[in-house]
Amino acid sequence: MTDDRLTQVLKGNASAGVLSWPAGMTADAALREARDAGWETAVLDLSGVSDKAGLMRACAVALRLPDWFGANWDALADCLSDLEWWPAQRGRLILVRNWQAYATVRPEEWGILQELFADAAARWRDSETGLVVLMALD
Repeated sequence: MTDDRLTQVLKGNASAGVLSWPAGMTADAALREARDAGWETAVLDLSGVSDKAGLMRACAVALRLPDWFGANWDALADCLSDLEWWPAQRGRLILVRNWQAYATVRPEEWGILQELFADAAARWRDSETGLVVLMALD
């Protein structure tokens, strides 16, 4: 276990949000630590995603979005601001993997996604079931 911001969030000693990658922690270790702390987790893998439609499909599958998800920015924002479809007792962690190529090819869309994650994390920051978004570097 590392003494970083993620660990402090999972212990309830710091606010959730979009976090910098934890020093010395692999993606698998971050997921394991979150699950061990009783957090719900999802892995959004953007391997091979090269456009908005692919991103929306990846989000729908990885996050297990509700049937009413409309596969657009507004619908994704709605899903992330109302997490009743994703019950959690402690919190929720979204680990985003293999995002670098998408961010390079579609920088404007990547910026929108980052904004949506930041807004959602801020919305849930002070709740009992915070939302953490980690961008995996490994």
